[in-house]
Amino acid sequence: MSQGNPLSTPAPDWHARAANLACDGRMLIDGKRLEAADGDTFRCESPIDARLLCLAARGRKADIDSAVRSGRVAFEQGRWSRKPPAVRKKILQRWSELILAHKEELALLETLDMGKPIRESLSVDVPSAARCIQWFAEAADKQYGEIAPTGPQALALITAEPVGVVGAIVPWNYPLIMAAWKLGPALALGNSVVLKPSEKSPLTALRLAELAVQAGLPEGVLNVVPGYGQEAGEALAMHPDVDVLAFTGSTRVGKQMLIYAGQSNLKRVYNELGGKSAFMIFPEVGDLGRAARTVAGSIFYNQGESCNAPSRVLVHESLAEELVQRVVREAARYSPGDPLAPDTSMGAMVDAAQTQTVLNYIASGLQEGARCLHGGRQVRIETGGFFIEPTVFDGVTPLMRIAREEIFGPVLSILTFSSEQEAIAIANDSPYGLQASVWSDNINQAHRVAQALKVGTVHVNQYDEDDITVPFGGTKQSGNGRDKSLHALSKYTNLKTTWVRIDSA
Repeated sequence: MSQGNPLSTPAPDWHARAANLACDGRMLIDGKRLEAADGDTFRCESPIDARLLCLAARGRKADIDSAVRSGRVAFEQGRWSRKPPAVRKKILQRWSELILAHKEELALLETLDMGKPIRESLSVDVPSAARCIQWFAEAADKQYGEIAPTGPQALALITAEPVGVVGAIVPWNYPLIMAAWKLGPALALGNSVVLKPSEKSPLTALRLAELAVQAGLPEGVLNVVPGYGQEAGEALAMHPDVDVLAFTGSTRVGKQMLIYAGQSNLKRVYNELGGKSAFMIFPEVGDLGRAARTVAGSIFYNQGESCNAPSRVLVHESLAEELVQRVVREAARYSPGDPLAPDTSMGAMVDAAQTQTVLNYIASGLQEGARCLHGGRQVRIETGGFFIEPTVFDGVTPLMRIAREEIFGPVLSILTFSSEQEAIAIANDSPYGLQASVWSDNINQAHRVAQALKVGTVHVNQYDEDDITVPFGGTKQSGNGRDKSLHALSKYTNLKTTWVRIDSA
């Protein structure tokens, strides 16, 4: 009888670790963990079972002022901004290594704080955050200036300088990854950053910053202030000494960020906002089964709490019946379970408010005449947590709310089309323009449709395959920001021209 591998590591007992976990909800300013200036807190509760994780510092204007002041002093003193790029690179690389060294701690915090399965936090969120920091660290000493072709009587140097203090506001659905997408490029270039995580999931951002200080990031370069959007978020967006605002969140709040910038110092605002991505399946699709598996895996991943989730399936009418049957079978594989169990594929919604929002949309779909073929209910209520079944609607028309508005939950709408032109028209008839997917083995059709779609990313015969080298962002009311890739760096620099006159001998 086999005794197994004696060197194998036993699987962690995540429930035992969760029971013994000590969470620190204090803000981090000037390299120190601090209470809010007025001593106020808010309850940080787990959506898995409503357990109290900690009392987090409730940052307000006074705390944001302190954090921005700390960042400004650090920047002007050159603690980070005037370090050689190679030195910044080494410190950021150490930070990336520390993130991986604390992988299990960060994964557990992420899962407890926002409800996603522990296996996803371990295999995706923590490694992706570390990879992002490491990648931008490598880019730190590989940025070059330019010389303009002005002619022999002048030397025009074009340099990209760090902007100063960056305000970063990130959402609750991917707390670690979204933070890393802002911090990596901003810090690699020498800026200071004030990060405001969502009040629904602040814990990994705070621990992330603590690890940055441990890696050697100078005090004041990265400050993290948890708190509510209308308090800490508004104060950061309105602050006259913040040079750039990088925001990821809803379109409604993104519009408000532009107003705040106009009311304060005209700071640049980069918005990465919502989406209503179309997943388009044409008769020329090569593998309908793979398409069904892909759309189910993409819409139900992270409980549907993804801005780029393909929440609209547009399928040719000749394939609709078979596609619906396949998607419903796939949806049954994503029943919500215990997020701390290693085999759970779908976890908890982030809180009661988001749960009710999703349930309201499901009710709206039924009222407008769509057919709910699977799911549609809140489940596991006895746990005290917030879980919704994967939900599939067909009979959906383009004007229904579930086909037009971002739900941010595990709800899929299936619509039909009869021609390529109709499919393109339905896909583009949306205020959003984040992503889309085209499924066809006709290469001409795939390129033709991709060119016609008004979105930031078009996936062809796949969905959401990803790499740090590829920019992420959208058009229209999905925003103007680009995270990831070298394109993200330009958001955090100012171009300067130095014109030198050269006199004739």
